Amino acid sequence: MNTLLKSEIPGRNPIRGKVRDVYDFGDRLLIVATDRISAFDWILPTGIPDKGRVLTQLSRFWFDLLQVPHHLLSMNAADLPLPDGTDIAALDGRSMVVRKTKVFPIECVVRGYLSGSGWKEYQSSHTVCGLSLPSGLRESDRLPDPIFTPATKAETGHDENISFERMSTIIGDEHAVRLREFSMQVYTKAADYAKARGIIIADTKFEFGVVNDSIILIDEVLTPDSSRFWPADQFSPGKSQPSFDKQFVRDWLETTSWDKNSPPPALPDRVVEGTRDKYIDAYERLTGTTFPWK
Repeated sequence: MNTLLKSEIPGRNPIRGKVRDVYDFGDRLLIVATDRISAFDWILPTGIPDKGRVLTQLSRFWFDLLQVPHHLLSMNAADLPLPDGTDIAALDGRSMVVRKTKVFPIECVVRGYLSGSGWKEYQSSHTVCGLSLPSGLRESDRLPDPIFTPATKAETGHDENISFERMSTIIGDEHAVRLREFSMQVYTKAADYAKARGIIIADTKFEFGVVNDSIILIDEVLTPDSSRFWPADQFSPGKSQPSFDKQFVRDWLETTSWDKNSPPPALPDRVVEGTRDKYIDAYERLTGTTFPWK
């Protein structure tokens, strides 16, 4: 299996994120999801084969299912004026041609269950992003109702959880209300769909942009990288849950002597294969189809 860690288009310099390479084509962007994987704010030296294809194909699936305004125009990189010598095969399955938007500098997080940074905050204050929650909740408990907990987008390191009021001061009251409504609408529909297929979406984050005065859903959507997916048949509140994301990688790193302040170690084959299996399992459960690059 080939692993794409860095995409190359002759004569063009992409913006490289932790996972994605983004190429600017004027009013359109080419987003290439590589097989890079990050943990503890480091990009690991070992990629997960086809991980980028899982993220891209799952995003496509959700864009089609949700039927909301979004930025996806095409899954075919060749729809753009690519220069001669571009390796189209390497981009297959992991590319999205999208509309360029003015991006809101907010991560729109919706939580249906108490986990991660929300659980840490709740333990000290019975709040999450300033929202009061009932006492007596356990780790991984389902919340009485999903909550909207925005965060600021960090260029490096962790995003910072903020209050809705703080979000309103950053982007304006009207946009803040609309993004909250949009996020809750998408999460509710997706969570109901996933639950019927054996997956709990404990929480997820969305990004939005504006084009022609309209707010649209952008970036990846409801993937194992942007969401916390739990197998419903193993759900047991009161502790952390098994998941379909890169927790498998984090758990292995915790068993090593890596200090998280120096370049991380390479992943062993069994961890790479196990992580790939988890990503593909999530794709197949949600879509009801076999992963095309299996």
